[in-house]
Amino acid sequence: MHVNRIQSSHVDKQGRLREYESVYLRRTFRQDGKVKHETLANLSGLDTPVVDAIDAALKGTRLVPADQVRVVRSRPHGHVAAVWAQAKALGLPGLLGPPGRHRDLALALIVSRVVRPASKLSTLGWWADVTLGEDLGVAGASTDEVYAAMDWLTGRQDRIETALARRHLTSGDGPPMALFDLSSSWVEGRCCPLAARGYSRDRRKGSLQIEYGLLTDGEGRPVAVRVFDGNTADPAAFVAAVDTVRGTLGLDRVTMVGDRGMITNARITALRDLGGIGWLTALRAPQIATLAAPDGPLQLTLFDTQDLAEITHPDYPGERLIACRNPALADERARTRDDLLAATESKLAPITARVERGTLAGADRIGVAVGKVVNTYKMGKHFDITITDTTLTVTRRTEQITAEAALDGIYVLRTSVPADQLDTPGVVTAYKNLSHVERDFRILKSDDLDLRPIHHHLEDRVRGHVLICMLAAHLTWHLRKAWAPLTFTDTEPPARDNPVAPAHRSPAAARKASRQADHNDQPVRSYQDLLTHLGTLTRNDTRLAGTTTVPVLAEPTPTQRRAFELLDTTTPLRLT
Repeated sequence: MHVNRIQSSHVDKQGRLREYESVYLRRTFRQDGKVKHETLANLSGLDTPVVDAIDAALKGTRLVPADQVRVVRSRPHGHVAAVWAQAKALGLPGLLGPPGRHRDLALALIVSRVVRPASKLSTLGWWADVTLGEDLGVAGASTDEVYAAMDWLTGRQDRIETALARRHLTSGDGPPMALFDLSSSWVEGRCCPLAARGYSRDRRKGSLQIEYGLLTDGEGRPVAVRVFDGNTADPAAFVAAVDTVRGTLGLDRVTMVGDRGMITNARITALRDLGGIGWLTALRAPQIATLAAPDGPLQLTLFDTQDLAEITHPDYPGERLIACRNPALADERARTRDDLLAATESKLAPITARVERGTLAGADRIGVAVGKVVNTYKMGKHFDITITDTTLTVTRRTEQITAEAALDGIYVLRTSVPADQLDTPGVVTAYKNLSHVERDFRILKSDDLDLRPIHHHLEDRVRGHVLICMLAAHLTWHLRKAWAPLTFTDTEPPARDNPVAPAHRSPAAARKASRQADHNDQPVRSYQDLLTHLGTLTRNDTRLAGTTTVPVLAEPTPTQRRAFELLDTTTPLRLT
């Protein structure tokens, strides 16, 4: 027996289309070699749920009374499942090391850092609230086990980074580009041997901090990280990065890309002696001023018809110099300088008024008052200040300001890469790719992974924490790229004929941002909001009529389904 549903339609006298469904209980049998049907009952008058129940029972489905179906527990699953799927696609488990308790805990720490960055103690409690803890077998892990896993991971750092370098820094037609930059994060407590007071990129003057250098490929994909004392200078960190590239990662042909404070003349001289390591960086302002001297190769007429030009100078033998002028940057710097000069004069005006009134006298006292404010905005170099016991005169150095303004928007890149391996626009693009590292630092420190502040006190634990964050950043880089169609990321950035000009968003990206939806009218979200939305996809432990508990996934939304499709996988019921 089976339920037969027949769809019918007709047009009534008013010309309206009428559609209806007839439902019959039928028996099918064979007679004299022919298949025949016998109608046993007309079920059309029954409610749809009743018909569905009869149909299911005839198909052998076991029916359970609704009051005997219980959801024992419901846990967030979608976000950890998606991150785990991406980690598995990247081969991250095998990259970390052989299977075992330490690897499972390390993987759980990395996935947790991507989904919900928090302290290790908080993460331990969270594992029991999501499916990650049960599926990886880490629910109920102790803090000692977590710290042991961090120590195990730190001991394998060189092997992990070497494998990543072989994937992403291998040679093609020319030497691969390795981007390097340095950042810092403050430390809580006073017992960490790496903690020291230095230049704070977090703008927390006087706080103890550590520093860490991030090495990425040309697209900004994190490959390696090194932790330094909190007072390490940029050039010293760069030396350590070169040692890592040549020694640990085993790369003998690579071009290091860094900013002007990182790759100095002394570092370039050392690179020449090493051989095999190229460089791409920028000149400092005094070096640019030397090139722009009346008899120098950098003349403003170079930019009459173009924004970049390749020049040479005997001070840079065997190097290419690419001079660039960005009119938008020139306007911005001119406006900023005028504002800061005016702000400095506003700071000095009350002191001048006090001197004129006679309430502030004495060259020493006047000098102390001026010294407190004159360089607040780093504009003191542009003022002539004359102090006597009874007078204070402040005037702008007009000629100096004019000379500096003439070079507004001009920067000069220097590189050892031959022109047949990287053309002139390519040099500019490669240097501008340092913005990818800046984006990685934002992901590490504030946007996604919350690396800071540092709560660990042991040196190896600090290194382990930063390594976990770097691997999480590597994972996040791939997730952001895969989920670009679901977020506000520009998936079709317009090609730039002029690499010096500012980048612009594509019309499609602007349309997504204004409509908050894609071309299919599906909602788009920020990356973090997308992770939160995926977390609403739950796995429900369901008990039927007192039988064993069965895990059942909630029905995914179109966005959740699409997120897993973009990862080239289906929604897994379990992680392993």
